[in-house]
Amino acid sequence: MISTRFALSFVLALGLAPLTAQADVFKCLDANGKVSYTNDRGGKGCKALTNEGAVSTISMRTPATGAFPRVTEDVQRARDAGRREVLEGELAGEQSALDEARKVLAEQETTRNGGEKNYQKVLDRLQPYKEDVERRERNVEALNKELSGLR
Repeated sequence: MISTRFALSFVLALGLAPLTAQADVFKCLDANGKVSYTNDRGGKGCKALTNEGAVSTISMRTPATGAFPRVTEDVQRARDAGRREVLEGELAGEQSALDEARKVLAEQETTRNGGEKNYQKVLDRLQPYKEDVERRERNVEALNKELSGLR
């Protein structure tokens, strides 16, 4: 007796069979050594895979452009406004965290521990505070860039 699981997978395989087709496939190697596969004949560093055996491809059908759902301008404006609000909130929080990190760094720079006769020990102690300030500066910069790209 054939198991239900086997029968189901066999039926699914038969159902997908019409979607497979033979096509010319080319293996391309770019300047960085990255391998990609394509059905385009052009391109430097591409060679046909005809000698390496048959290659099956699956046809990827996409709906016509008009079939995709459309968003009205009012809905899009509301989404953009919501996104701007969230980003401005994140920016305000990140800016205050940056100010606090700068304050802590300034306090640490004025503090000298007794065991830090070697200046390298001072630099090593300050490094995490400097990295925190730099990370927060990058975050603020990224949020400002994202906000400037909004409509």
